[in-house]
Amino acid sequence: MGKRIDGQAVHAFIVLTAGCVLLSGCGVFLRPQEKRADAQLLPTVGNQAHGLVSFIERSDGVQVTYNLAGLPPNSDHALQVHERGDCNAADGSSAGPVFSPAAERLKAGARVEGDLGNIHADANGVATGFIVAPDVSLDGIRSVLQRAVLLHHDATDPYAYPQHGAGVALACGVIRQQ
Repeated sequence: MGKRIDGQAVHAFIVLTAGCVLLSGCGVFLRPQEKRADAQLLPTVGNQAHGLVSFIERSDGVQVTYNLAGLPPNSDHALQVHERGDCNAADGSSAGPVFSPAAERLKAGARVEGDLGNIHADANGVATGFIVAPDVSLDGIRSVLQRAVLLHHDATDPYAYPQHGAGVALACGVIRQQ
């Protein structure tokens, strides 16, 4: 004859099995979440440039992915983070100076952290790609959160001293965590 199974043992087995199944699924929720932020760029007055710039923190810096349209065909532009998350001025000037939390901006030949780099628009006025910015983050003193990202008319030489402007802003957006 077969052995009789105790009701408490069955209950314990069910609870233990359900707990294991639930806990194995919790690994997805307990893993460190990717730090991410986005800025929806809107055109400044008189311009058509617009698009999305995303910021994802990685071990080697922040990956800045851009998908922009409405640019002059076959043109180069500076993509920069500015001090204030304010795009209310018609020309983007309310965003303040280029973000530079360290004293590097005072040294000849030093790169300013907020100068992410130059991007290129194709023959259709579209610019897509990514830049890895090793000197900024999504938390702490070098955080770009709640600051503005501006797309400028001109390209820059980030190593020029003194720093020169990148021309008028074509588009501006506030960087918000997702």
